[in-house]
Amino acid sequence: MSASTKPLSGVRVADFTWIGAGSFTTKLLADFGADVIKIESATRLDTLRDGAPFKDGIRGVNRSGYFADRNSSKRSVTIDMKQPEGQALARRLIARSDVVANNFTPGTMEKFGLSYDAVRAIREDIVYISMSMQGSSGPEHKYLGYGLTIGALTSMQYLSGLPDREPAGTGTNFPDHIPNPCHAAFAILAALRHRRRTGQGQLIDMAQTEPTISVLGPAVMQWTANGEIIERRGNQHVAGAPHGVYPCAGDDRWIAISAIEPAAWRGLVRVLGLNSLAADERLMRADARWERREDISKTVADATRAWDADKLMEALQQAGVAAGVVRDAAAIVTRDPQLQARGHWVRLQHPEMGESVYNAPAFRMSGVEIGPYSPAPLLGQHTEEVCRDVLGMTQGEIAALAESGVLR
Repeated sequence: MSASTKPLSGVRVADFTWIGAGSFTTKLLADFGADVIKIESATRLDTLRDGAPFKDGIRGVNRSGYFADRNSSKRSVTIDMKQPEGQALARRLIARSDVVANNFTPGTMEKFGLSYDAVRAIREDIVYISMSMQGSSGPEHKYLGYGLTIGALTSMQYLSGLPDREPAGTGTNFPDHIPNPCHAAFAILAALRHRRRTGQGQLIDMAQTEPTISVLGPAVMQWTANGEIIERRGNQHVAGAPHGVYPCAGDDRWIAISAIEPAAWRGLVRVLGLNSLAADERLMRADARWERREDISKTVADATRAWDADKLMEALQQAGVAAGVVRDAAAIVTRDPQLQARGHWVRLQHPEMGESVYNAPAFRMSGVEIGPYSPAPLLGQHTEEVCRDVLGMTQGEIAALAESGVLR
């Protein structure tokens, strides 16, 4: 693939991020063609390199599927940032980069001599993004947090679960997967566009709690406008019913159904043969169905039990009803028809793991090809390549720094 067909071709990112949200942010840029150079250290590994699942169940710094999916299309260099020579190398790389990204606790980049002011002195038009939990200032700016911490702090965990039970949470680090990396990547793209138009770089100080709060807009507005705290509703939807997950034929087989609008309600009634509910014309109103939601949910569940989940999904979708089979991870990769049709799963040959499955970006652009272009890098796989081709170092200089432990 030629560089010209990649949307972010020509953009270089000095990537100091690690773990979840930061690595996913730069993955989005890499999968659209940016040259993302991940700065790592063999003495302090990215936690995800030691995170399950491991290919074939064999643990290793290059065998984590979690790490691999968050770091496709990137290059990896190993630099000991605790040494002055390592910090000097980082500055040389930044001088040849357009973006500097980190998601450390505030103060970490400063210890490396790489604060925004220091980096701006190296390259005035740099786009610099910092992604800590609470931002780089304020009374809580030094608090350390991860996706689950952020979910709890913002009340996302509280709102997830059944109304008569303890909060269930989202089951995964949702802030790391959706709101935070997407907001951060969008901010970087906006800053790059601003630089292209004005020649000015930008400092992006993103507190990860804020994008997570943004996905809780209705709950925030309900309190702000009406003084009401929204409670857990399980799968129910305040706008109407049915809206939930229902059993299908077989062992632990389920389907998610939402039929709130009148046309969808008619389609659901027709497909499932819900004659007793169809006779009540009042149920054409969503508010009337909300009042009878428990009775309706039970009737729908009784009807769906006789159906094969995939066949019911197809029948309901053809009838204009939002429906989707609830699948486990393996079935999502092998059986989800929409993801298969969109070519979402990309198989790439990894140097150590062999063929591995990667998520493609969740969106497409016309007229260009998008990644992932290459598998996740081995630890330090591109150290020599980057030192030679990007930093212009000689083989002797590279060997000397490797011998002294700077490149490790």
